[in-house]
Amino acid sequence: MSSTEDIVTTYAKAPAKTITANGTTYAYRELGPKEGIPVIFFVHLAATLDNWDPRIVDPIAKTRHVITFDNKGVGGSSGKVPDSVEAMADDAYAFIKALGFDQIDIFSFSLGGMIAQDLVVKHPELVRRLVLTGTGPRGGKDIDKIAGVTYWDILRATLTRSDPKEFLFFNRNATGKPAAKAFVKRLEERTEDRDAKMKMPAFQTQLKAIKKYGRGTPSDLSKLTQPTLIANGDNDRMVPSVLSEDLHRRITGSELVIYPDSGHGGIFQFHEQFAPLAVEFLNR
Repeated sequence: MSSTEDIVTTYAKAPAKTITANGTTYAYRELGPKEGIPVIFFVHLAATLDNWDPRIVDPIAKTRHVITFDNKGVGGSSGKVPDSVEAMADDAYAFIKALGFDQIDIFSFSLGGMIAQDLVVKHPELVRRLVLTGTGPRGGKDIDKIAGVTYWDILRATLTRSDPKEFLFFNRNATGKPAAKAFVKRLEERTEDRDAKMKMPAFQTQLKAIKKYGRGTPSDLSKLTQPTLIANGDNDRMVPSVLSEDLHRRITGSELVIYPDSGHGGIFQFHEQFAPLAVEFLNR
């Protein structure tokens, strides 16, 4: 049992740690009380430990043991990025088992949600509750077009000297633009001990894995018995919003939240509404 003095509840102050599993050294951060079932965060395309919105992580870490990690070959984790989502799920499983957990809750976003689905399908006994945000099912419509959208928005961002996430995650309108700036600013709250940036070859391999996943045979999600919360914005240009509805139809008893006038990063734009909802769902 942790004493209250050493419980870290702000992501900006979460200590950076490493653990080795199957020859790969994984970089991770943990915060919140160290008891109970942990909530493992599965991150998005091109993302490192520094890409989690503290306004989502911190509220969950008030009552739960939260762990974020770098996928193999990303940020502070060693090795080479796998070229399939399924292999990424195998790596995540190795990381979780190395930490000694037999049961976890998952919070996932985008590519992280694809990895989470593959993990749950293969190891249903490991996962108690599942949060899938900004994501879609294996073989989902237009998932294989994500690379094209991503490269186009990176170009648009470069020309305007902006962060690509401002284009990829948010609508370019009067509500989306300020929400995007605020989100990017929040990601800079951690000033010390920041993670290594994503390298271009690793990013390109992740995009290939997503394309393969988008063209893959759909997983049988009807077998999922875990309580599942699905969330997105109503105008997701990266992983089309209809795919959240598709997941909702296929996962029995799942709950679906779609935020208005928002894109791929709808949960970040609406963090004030979404964070308490996620906390309540995970703590049920």
